[in-house]
Formats: sequence, structure tokens, C-alpha cells
Amino acid sequence: MAASAAESARARPRPLSLTWLGVVPFMLFALMFLIIPATLLMIGAFQDPQGNFTLQNIANLNQPTIIKAYRTSIAISAASAFGGALIGFGIAYAVALGRVPRWIRPTMMTFSGVASNFAGVPLAFAFMATLGRTGLVTALLTSIFGFNIYRYGFNLLSFGGLTLTYLYFQIPLMILIMTPAIDGLKREWREASAILGATTWQYWRMVAFPILWPSLLGAFLLLFANAFGAIATAYALTGSSLNIITILLFAQIRGDVLHDPNLGYALALGMILITGLSNGAYIWLRSRSERWMR
Repeated sequence: MAASAAESARARPRPLSLTWLGVVPFMLFALMFLIIPATLLMIGAFQDPQGNFTLQNIANLNQPTIIKAYRTSIAISAASAFGGALIGFGIAYAVALGRVPRWIRPTMMTFSGVASNFAGVPLAFAFMATLGRTGLVTALLTSIFGFNIYRYGFNLLSFGGLTLTYLYFQIPLMILIMTPAIDGLKREWREASAILGATTWQYWRMVAFPILWPSLLGAFLLLFANAFGAIATAYALTGSSLNIITILLFAQIRGDVLHDPNLGYALALGMILITGLSNGAYIWLRSRSERWMR
């Protein structure tokens, strides 16, 4: 009797849950502004202006100017990601494990949440007003110390200047990623290493860093992808004086001189492959790190 009741209960159709409706706006947003544009972009990369299939756009990526733009973008992204990871990890360590006043952590996390999303034209204007040729810091260094940073080779509209600008949002992003990871280091691991006679350096070299390594490498890749796809900050700060792939892509699609939308689609396809590999590796490394933190 009980078995028949259980079978009838299993056979009875379950009512449709409405909880999934909560993700519908996100799915529609992703469909309209991510999936469909990316699909059209990939199709356009293999079409000529008449809409016929061609591989010429992919072959044109072998031009010296385009290769140099990719190399410059990769170098800037790697430099800003490395600097952001190094400095951000140090700050995250101080906030999570350092003996700092209690109010510093919530203040730092709040600032990082805001600063990691501060980019584009406002960020470019802020750096120009601060470190430009007539910027506040430049003027103060010149008037007080007689030290003009531009006479010694500094240029905000250059590789180093753009990398420095990117660090403004790369460091806070690293803090947001690594602080929870450092918090995940269990106290028992450190106590066990101390009982076994390990020094602090041995604990970090043999226990903490191997556990944090996937998170560190994954965060570096995420910072790399974050900088590689940035265009508004670079365009507002340097214009066309710096040959990076995002500015070249903008010129191909929207420019008056270098107007070749299909080549622009091919450039964007290459960017998608690079950022996709970076983000995919980050997701894989994050999943490995989370298994240790459980």
C-alpha cells in the first residue's frame, strides 16, 4: 500500500517552479548584449563587405602593424597584471593577516570595490590632472623639489604611463580576489607547522603558497584579461599615439581612415580567443583553489 502510494507520488507531475524566473532578466541581457553580438562578430570575421565567405580577414591579421598592436596590448596587460597582483597581494595580506587597526579592512574593501570599477574617461582625466605635464603632482614636484618627472623620461601617454593608469583598478581588483583566499587559510595548518618546528618562511613556502598558488595565478590571468579588453581609458588617455589592439579595433570599425569593419571583426575575434583562454584558465584554477579551501 505504501509502495503504491510512493509510486503514484513519483508519477504525479511536479508543479513548475517559478524560481527560475529570477534569472530570466540576466539571460535576456546576456543574450542581447553578449551572445548575439559575439555570434555576429564571429560571422563577420569570415565575410567580405558583400557578405561572402572569406578567410582574407584572418590572413590580414598577419600585418606588422596588427602584430605589433597585439604585442603591445599583451605587454601592457601582463605588466599591469603583474604589478597589480604583486602590490594587491601585499595589501590583501596586510588587511587579512596583518596587525592593522580594525577599521582599515572595511575601509579598504569598500574603496577597492569602488576603485576596481573606476575606469574610462573619468580615470584618464584624473591621471591627466594629477600626472600630466601640467598636473597637480607634476607641478608640486617641480615647484617644491625642482624635479620635473618629464625631463627624466616619464610620459603619461606611453607604455609606462598607461600601465601605471591601469594599476589604479588592477590593484583593488586583486585585493577583492585575494583577501577571501587568504582568509581561507586555516589556523590549524599554521599551528600544525609550528608544532612540527617549521619557521614562518617554511610555512609560507611549503604550505600557504602552494595552496594559494592557483588563486594567485588565476587572479593574474583575470587581471590580464581585464586590462587586455580595456579601451575607454586607453583611448581617452593616449588617443591614437599608442598602438594597442583595442584602439586599432576602434579605428577599423568606427574610424574614417582605417575603416574596414570585417577586419575589425577579425581583430575582435583574436581578442575573444585571448581573453577567453585567460578567463577559462582562471575558472579552472579557481575551482582547484576552492577544493582546498573547503
